[in-house]
Amino acid sequence: MNTIDTNLDPREHPKQDVYGVIGNPVAHSLSPLIHAQFAKQAQQSVYYGKLFSETDAFEKTVETFFQHGGKGLNVTVPFKSRAFELCHHLSERATAAGVVNILWQEDGKYYGDNSDGVGLVRDIENHPIKIKGQRILVIGAGGAVQGVILPLLQKQPVQIVIANRTQEKAQKIVERFLPQAKAANISLEAIALKDIEQLQQSFTIIINGTSSGLEGASPFTEEQAQHLAQTIQQANEGLAYDMVYGKPTAFMLQMARVNYHVKDGLGMLVEQAAEAFEVWRHLENQHQLNTASVLEMIRKR
Repeated sequence: MNTIDTNLDPREHPKQDVYGVIGNPVAHSLSPLIHAQFAKQAQQSVYYGKLFSETDAFEKTVETFFQHGGKGLNVTVPFKSRAFELCHHLSERATAAGVVNILWQEDGKYYGDNSDGVGLVRDIENHPIKIKGQRILVIGAGGAVQGVILPLLQKQPVQIVIANRTQEKAQKIVERFLPQAKAANISLEAIALKDIEQLQQSFTIIINGTSSGLEGASPFTEEQAQHLAQTIQQANEGLAYDMVYGKPTAFMLQMARVNYHVKDGLGMLVEQAAEAFEVWRHLENQHQLNTASVLEMIRKR
């Protein structure tokens, strides 16, 4: 598979069903490697490539891809919100997230779904920490966080606290999901990031949904990290998860120093890709794809 070309044209692969990832930038994407493994496992004739789009040409690039016979696209930054606006039909989780990362057409209409939250939940529970009954602290209030709150709620934690630099932005997410939280008797609240040290609860799972890892920084001060570590009942019982992947982030290193287990978002990338493949290919057996072997292969690269 050619994983360098970013000008994906389905017409160049007439004997295969063509999918791809669209973004700006997109050359760094690992998605073609991942989907090539899934296609091999499922014994399906699929080609998956990379599709670069200029910022002002997203809609036209998508239209051309499908006109030329493309079957589906994964959508990455900065186009997830615009993919959402493009869709005629949205899944429940895409509607909840307000962003789309799985896009396809049926009868000329765009369909959208979101697998980010499912990918995160699957990867956390592969840790293995079961989310049910846990207290979860989520950092950030952007699109990445919006996409994971509903899948987290569906796993029935006791509490989710969303902490963001601007509390009002976190509160808006809380208000969107409060009906589902109340129906499941789950505590859902927002706080300002600066007020972390006022929290007295023990958080088994802490998720960094900010882009701080890309900037070589952590959303926490050292004092905040130490405070959170004091609330866990014993060392190494907590998981600090950073959605960023590629190398240990400042957040991961910081939380490891205070005795949290740490994990990056590479497993989330693989799991959300598996969900997309299953949606597109209508796989009957949800566990047909061996994500663990794909994750191991990528980590060894």
